[in-house]
Amino acid sequence: MEVLERFWTRVSATSPPLPGWLLAVCAVAALLVVGSPAVWRRARHAVTIAHEGAHGLAALVTGRRLAGIRLHSDTSGVTVSAGRPSGAGMVLTIAAGYTGPGLFGLGAAALLAAGAAVGLLWALLGLLALLLVQIRNWYGLWSVLVTGALVFAATWWLPAEGQSAFAHGVTWFLLLAAPKTVVELQSKRRRRGGAPDSDADQLARLTRLPGLFWVAVFLLVDVGALALGTWWLLR
Repeated sequence: MEVLERFWTRVSATSPPLPGWLLAVCAVAALLVVGSPAVWRRARHAVTIAHEGAHGLAALVTGRRLAGIRLHSDTSGVTVSAGRPSGAGMVLTIAAGYTGPGLFGLGAAALLAAGAAVGLLWALLGLLALLLVQIRNWYGLWSVLVTGALVFAATWWLPAEGQSAFAHGVTWFLLLAAPKTVVELQSKRRRRGGAPDSDADQLARLTRLPGLFWVAVFLLVDVGALALGTWWLLR
């Protein structure tokens, strides 16, 4: 019981605000990761984890049965759920993918604004653990384990200010990366004259609204999350 109390005290501890210069460093570092093609190719795996995790979470919330998640080395992924092949549940499940990373980033920004940097890191570990049991391929297992190990190392070994800086860097990364993946989606659709298996085109078939409409919805949500999250972080 004492161990649990000590753990809760640690997780619920309030982190002091980061100095302005360190907050700026975290934002610039995240921007460089997203903006550098070489680094982005590797970092994008983290966005795929958030993307597929959002699909899975939406499937469970809407009453669908989650059958498994696969993450691939080319940064693509697949989430399989069972239930009605159409309807609001299916629409929300598919729409959650490209909006998920931005909304996760917005939720993280809210926790950081409340001083819960340590709590955020442990929440990320909990979400990764839940995701891990749904992974159905070896590359996906390795990808989630490596990501979880990085978050755990930051949570366990970094000093308080280092943990807060890491949490801010992750949050900035999610907020900045989310709109970029939507731009990449539309670029892929334009080059190939459409992408039948993309989330936007699947939604187009389900709703009879054009795929470009859904791309605009994804971008609007993610840019809105970036704007609001930035305000919360800088406030």
